[in-house]
Order: sequence, then structure tokens, then C-alpha cells
Amino acid sequence: MTSLGQKPAGDANSPSQVDRYSRQTLFRGIGPAGQQKLAGAEVAIVGCGATGSAAAALLARAGVGTLRIIDRDYVEPSNLQRQSLFDEADAAESLPKAIAAARKIAAFNSAIVVEPKVDDLIPANIETLLQGMDLILDGTDNFETRYLINDYSIAHARPWIYSAAVGSYAVTLNVLPGQSACLACIFPDSPRGMVETCESSGILNSAVNLVASVAVTEALKLLVGGPQAPALRRTLLSFDLWTNEHSEISAARPRPGCRACGERNFVHLAGEGRPHITLCGRNSVQIHERQRPIDFGEMDRRLQAHGTVRHNDFVLKFWRDSYEMTLFPDGRAIIKGTTDTAVARSLYARFVGS
Repeated sequence: MTSLGQKPAGDANSPSQVDRYSRQTLFRGIGPAGQQKLAGAEVAIVGCGATGSAAAALLARAGVGTLRIIDRDYVEPSNLQRQSLFDEADAAESLPKAIAAARKIAAFNSAIVVEPKVDDLIPANIETLLQGMDLILDGTDNFETRYLINDYSIAHARPWIYSAAVGSYAVTLNVLPGQSACLACIFPDSPRGMVETCESSGILNSAVNLVASVAVTEALKLLVGGPQAPALRRTLLSFDLWTNEHSEISAARPRPGCRACGERNFVHLAGEGRPHITLCGRNSVQIHERQRPIDFGEMDRRLQAHGTVRHNDFVLKFWRDSYEMTLFPDGRAIIKGTTDTAVARSLYARFVGS
């Protein structure tokens, strides 16, 4: 099996590889030449939850040569209803989603490179995490990170594909810098007031798979034909699978005066006003602590007297009263059981340090 993150030594034109993709190369939109382009492509997937894991599986099976999977979270039992790359063993071990996804992909396609990055995409690391990628796919769950990706995309002329799903609703947009509207053209400001989330409104796995399939198809078009490919969709597409309502809004041209692609004012890339503590869904708070390497063995020993603790090579989990802390090797933590950032910071300071 190919080591994760290392180029395989096999020949992309070997009989086994030709046979693997034979049904795909028979499709005139791709063909043998297009398959070679896919083999040489490098794609980043930011977020490996529902949409991200489905997209990663489809791209891997299609033979995209390098996938960089970036995710801050770990697998939980509630993920298994819709996050197609994970299983009960991953949830029992609380494996980081990027690691679990890379292992699953390696089991069904060892001839591609998968680079798992257990990290939260933020202004301080985005240049490193997305450097060299041909295309960025959105598997995130929040507009803060999407606006950050959008700023990076415009600043570096790298295409990206916005995707979201909640309830039975799915929406996606291709962002082709300089050629189409960007996310800030369509949504100049983050949604305000009550916003539906998977935690509040649930989600159908079919909505996830719909938006992932549409986004990955657009990705294949772009990787094979480039940003000028005539088949690329230039609309914001939305579809509600339950009501069968759907719509398309033109995104063919950038909006005049757009903050990002018009004025090139990259406020999210600059990190202006970005909080160090954020709500993380599912009654959780994330603490973006940095530069605090954690020795899991030592931390396990320290916490034994204060609650239940266990760890593997990737995460340490600590339970005390009604709270659950998941600690990562770089010092970042997710505190489950509260949406009060002050409570989360207090728990972190008490048991990890301030």
C-alpha cells in the first residue's frame, strides 16, 4: 500500500491503471488524455465532514492524483448517518477525520497520494495548507472559513467550489477568479440572525451526496478542460430534494464594486476581527490555541485525578462532569457541553493552561 503523502512508484499508464479507469475514459468528456490530467492534478478539500468526505471519495475513485484533506475535527457516532468515508471503529477511536479519510481512501485506491492535515484553516496557515493546489473544494460548515477561502482564491487566482447542504437543501457555486462572480459577489455579508444548521434542522444524506456529486463533476470539468471549459456551470445552483424546488442565479460575471474580486480588499485573509474562540456547532466551542505542543502521555497523567481521560496518537479526550474536551497535538481544543465561550476558556485554562 502506498504511504500517505508519498508519490506512488507505479506507472499511471500500466494495464492495471488503464483498466481501473476504463469506464471513465470511455466517456468522451474525459477520455485517456483527460484521465492523464486528472492523474497529475492536486486538489484540496477543506473540511471532511458530510460533503467533504463524499467529495473526497468520488475524486479518489476518479483518479485525481493528489488529494490534500484538511479538517480540524474527529469522527463521532452521529457522523455515520451521512459521512460516507467513516465507520464505527473510527468513531470508537475518535480518529481525526482527515486521518480516517486518508486510511479509507488508501484501501480502495493506493495509486494516488492523500495528504491528511489535522488542522483548522485560518489566516495564519492558509498559505501553507493550500500552496500548490490546482483547485479547492469546500467541505466546511461555516461562512467565516468560506470567505477566507474566497479571499485566498481571488488573491492567488485559484478556482474553488462552494458547496453546502442542510436539511434537504443543497447549494453550490463555481468560483473562477477573474471570470465569474465570487462568493462575496453573491453574499457580500455573512448571513445574519437565525441560520439553519445540521444541529438545528438535521440533514438528509441524499442532500449531501447530491451536492458532492454536482461539485465533483464540476471539478472534473475544470481539471480536464481548465477554467475556460464551456461545460462549466456559471450559476449559483440550489435544489431542495424534499420539495423538488430548485433555482439558478447567474454568476457569469463579477459584481462591480465587490469587496474581494473588485476592490481586492482581503479582510478575511488578513485575519481582521477573527475570534480566537468560536462556536463549533453541536453544543461545542473551539479554542484556537497555537504554539502549545501537547505531550499526550504527560497530559494523560495530569488529568487522571480530575476525570476520565484517554488518548491515541492524534487526539486526547477528557471528560469531567457534563463537559468533554478534545485536545489536539498543537494545543487546539474542542470543548463539548457548552456554547459559553467563557466557560470553555475557563475549563481550558484550568486543565491545560492559560
